[in-house]
Order: sequence, then structure tokens, then C-alpha cells
Amino acid sequence: MATVTIRDVAKKAGVGIGTVSRVINNSESVSDPTRRKVLAAIEALDFSPSLVARRLSLGKTMTIGVILPFFTNPSYVERLRGVESILSARDYDLILFNADTVVRRDSYMRDVPRRERVDGLLLITHVPDDDDVARFLRAGVPAVLIDSRHPQLSHVGIDDVEGGYTATRHLIELGHAKIGFVSDYLETALNFMPIRDRFLGYYQALEEVGIPFRAEYHRQGEHGRLPARRLARELLSLADPPTAIFAYSDTQAIGVLEAARDLGVAVPERLSVIGFDDVEGAEYWHLTTVHQPLFESGVVGCELLFEEMITLPVGSLEVQEIVLDTRLTVRGTTGPPPG
Repeated sequence: MATVTIRDVAKKAGVGIGTVSRVINNSESVSDPTRRKVLAAIEALDFSPSLVARRLSLGKTMTIGVILPFFTNPSYVERLRGVESILSARDYDLILFNADTVVRRDSYMRDVPRRERVDGLLLITHVPDDDDVARFLRAGVPAVLIDSRHPQLSHVGIDDVEGGYTATRHLIELGHAKIGFVSDYLETALNFMPIRDRFLGYYQALEEVGIPFRAEYHRQGEHGRLPARRLARELLSLADPPTAIFAYSDTQAIGVLEAARDLGVAVPERLSVIGFDDVEGAEYWHLTTVHQPLFESGVVGCELLFEEMITLPVGSLEVQEIVLDTRLTVRGTTGPPPG
């Protein structure tokens, strides 16, 4: 069966090829009667215009780029679901750039922001430097941040300091004074802000009630369930172990719960555990956690980006800072300290 072309549609509708193209691209310069004739011909011939051709005619890629680390992490998956919910309604495609190393991050920051590659850019957790931002503006590619901040770019996120404080304060109010913290490395070349901010909230909550910070109670490592399991085993094997552990993420909190199970430490009778994020698996583990609106952050970040994309010149829109609320979600892994 021969492929139906735009020329066939034009012939059946009795109009020129240019008129068919304008109808396909929703141009207002076509009269209603002519538009109806063209649409009827398209339907009769079951014509499907080339997506590539349509994009070229619009001068757009109809594609959004997302630069993020560790995209299989549950919290990032949930954010991407939010982003995709907006893109699918607007016929935009999504390209992921997994920047899990400094080399990859720098390469993507340099090469992705080009108008022939993407119409807009979302950066999740990664913090662009001033040179990166200047490059985005020169290229005319709008960019919005999720879970990070830069004074020249609109961004959406949470108050991670407050979230870390909330988690630690919950343990203090239960009566705990020996509180450990399991996290990613605070200082890395990737420079993730939420790690340091949640640690700061933990530290401030201890300081507020006069509980001394004990360096041996803070264990840092690579992100993931298994590294957290190892770090928690180290904590629980101390001569004077903590009675509660705040984990930087739910993934790490699950590793802590596994370490407690390995060592026969009952939760929450002998050890309280609290996570952060409230990912889907947290409820399965009955994990007390700090909920952050991951899906909503993807939605709001993507909506901000579309606002930037329709505002010219690029970078002229006033920078917007949207801080979403967090909340404590108490389940079955926290309770008073033993004795």
C-alpha cells in the first residue's frame, strides 16, 4: 500500500501543499471552511504527518532534556513521573542524561544546551556553576532546577534543613539522646546540596536541646541500600551504639533496617529508624519518614520550564523560587528508647 503524502491530501482537498502544512501546524491564517476541507481529507486518507517534518516546520525539537544523577533511584523515578505527566500532555519527548560522574556532568552541561538538541532543560539535584548558566543563556536554552539552587535560575525544591531538623526532632521528642546519622558523603565533587542541608538540620536539632554531636555517630558512604547496611552495622557494633538512626534517604533507611535484622536488634524496641523522601517502598517497610512531594516537584519544575520556554528573550523572566512543604509521616519504626 502506497504511503499517503501531504501532496495527496492537498489534491483531495483542492488546496495547495502550503495550506495543508498550515492546517497541520494550527496556523490561524487558514479560514474555517478551508481548514474543515483539509481535516476531512486527512481523515479520509488516514494521513499521519511526519513528526520530524512537523518539528522542523515549527523550528523546535519538541524535546526536553533532563540531567540528573542515579536515575534509577526511587526518588528520581518519582520526580521523572511528574515531569512525564506534563510532557505527555504537550506532545513533548524526554531525553535523560545520567550524570553520575563529574566527567559526565561537565560533558552534558557543555554539550546538551543547544537549540538543535532540546527546547528546554531540567537539572535535578545537580548545581550548575556561573559558567554553565552563562552558556545556557548564550545558547537560548531555558533551564529550571529541581532539588538544587542557583540565583539566576528558577528552581523548585524543599527546605532540606527543616526536613533534617524535623526528622531529628521527632527522635528527640521520643526521648532519644544517642542519635546516629547515615548519609552520602557530605563533600563530593558532584556537590549535592540536600546532603549537607539535611545534616545541618540534624546538627541544629541536637544543638538546640544541648545534645552534643558525636562524630562517631555520623557514618558517610556511597548512596545505596547495601552501603547503608554496612554503615549501620558499624554504628550498631559500637561499644555505646545509638538508640536511633536518621538516614538521609528511605533507600538508606531500609539498609539500616536490614542491618538491625542482621544483628538481632529489634525495631523500634531497641532501635528507632527514620528515613527521608517517603518513596513507595517506605510504606511496605512501615518506615517512619519525612515525606517530600517528589511527583509534585517534577510537575511544578516542568511547568516552570514551559513558562520559561514561551518567554523571550530567554532569561528575561523573573527568577522564581518555589519551596514545597514536607511533613513527618510516623509509621512503625520509631518509638521511645529502650529502658
